[in-house]
Amino acid sequence: MAEFAINKGIGRTVEYKGLRAQYLFIFAGGLIVDFIVFVIMYMCGVAQWFCISFGAISASILVWLTFHLNTKYGRYGLMKLTAVKYHPRYIINRLRLKRLINKK
Repeated sequence: MAEFAINKGIGRTVEYKGLRAQYLFIFAGGLIVDFIVFVIMYMCGVAQWFCISFGAISASILVWLTFHLNTKYGRYGLMKLTAVKYHPRYIINRLRLKRLINKK
């Protein structure tokens, strides 16, 4: 009878070399955008060494920033930071006090 291994990764987030969840997509998308900007600059006639240095420096900053955010905020940190923007600072209640107290 054949024996099959059980997939232990069901329900887990995507992870690659320590980057989890949305950080992995930010990392990949940022590198793609960096490459596209590099190609556009090169095709427009910008100096070759400037294009290479710009690409290398921006990619290095992107790598450092995504790993830094990953360690600082964790798996759901960026979603929590964006959710804070949508919380109301205060709640306005314009009902009269008598109407709040009475139950119908």
